[in-house]
Amino acid sequence: MKYLEEFRDPEVARLYLEQLQAAVTRPWKIMEVCGGQTHAIMQYGIQELIPDKLTLLHGPGCPVCVTPLEQIDKAIAIAGQPDVIFTTFGDMLRVPGSEKDLFSVKADGGDVRVVYSPLDAVRIATDNPDKEVVFFAVGFETTAPANAMAVKQAAALGLANFSQIVAQVLVPPALEAILTAPGNQVQGFLAAGHVCTVMGYHEYEPIAARYKVPIVVTGFEPLDILEGILLVVRQLEAGRHEVENQYRRSVRRTGNEPAQDMIKAVYRVVPRQWRGIGEIPRSGLGLQAAYTAYDAEVKFQLGSIRTREPEVCISGEVLQGWKKPTDCPAFGKECTPDTPLGATMVSNEGTCAAYYRYMDPS
Repeated sequence: MKYLEEFRDPEVARLYLEQLQAAVTRPWKIMEVCGGQTHAIMQYGIQELIPDKLTLLHGPGCPVCVTPLEQIDKAIAIAGQPDVIFTTFGDMLRVPGSEKDLFSVKADGGDVRVVYSPLDAVRIATDNPDKEVVFFAVGFETTAPANAMAVKQAAALGLANFSQIVAQVLVPPALEAILTAPGNQVQGFLAAGHVCTVMGYHEYEPIAARYKVPIVVTGFEPLDILEGILLVVRQLEAGRHEVENQYRRSVRRTGNEPAQDMIKAVYRVVPRQWRGIGEIPRSGLGLQAAYTAYDAEVKFQLGSIRTREPEVCISGEVLQGWKKPTDCPAFGKECTPDTPLGATMVSNEGTCAAYYRYMDPS
């Protein structure tokens, strides 16, 4: 398959659904890790098409959603300072902090700019030597190589006015946190293909073996997801727990090794808070000691910040697959994409945003 329509062929989808119907003999709960997959599931009605015995749980795979509130508040505090140009991907503008968001800082006169690459932030720093330029480095393993490259380039150019708030997180520790949480219901995972394009899938193999859970690396088109669900179900029904690669057109077991080398050269593994979930050991990236000069949290010396989550928001439970967005009393009422209470409603990969956008109101 090389062309987009081939990944959305309704006849092939029907064949997968028939095979699924034949394969399922008892109830199973499968989590799609990535928010992009959640949006595809909602957009194409996959949740309604699969057998009733299968329940899809939506996972924490939205980097914007899991960026901790303290770092959002620090970003807002830095962005509001004079002589600062704060750069970020567009998704982060509307993510609510304790009191306001980056969009509000921009509306109040702060120099907040949307960039499409971290290297754009380096260019802005080069063009504005009298300003401090800060980039909000958010994402999973997918964005880490480019963010690391920006630090490398700033160092090569000798820029002293560039820094990052590093909020990079790692997926495998999050899967372990879900599997070891009290009341865990996940029996199989669809792993995000783009993360594995960088990191490969060898890191999932000990997790599948230790927790006896099938993990299938899956793409983002409807047929990718249907085939991924079918592969997970076949393993569950057979009592197998292996890592399989449905996304063979993009993913190799060992991933993109030069990209991994770039990450390791600039970042080190650290414990990280996940918004709505809490701290997960070895689940984040921080700058190596050699690059401390590019750490915005060190440069701006903000210290600890008191944070305050909205009491009504259940984003944390949604991110762990414990609840659906529709279980929230504020969903579609006080909380909408225009008035988000939590990050899962504002992000393009957020589960609440997917339900709001695609769910049949009836």
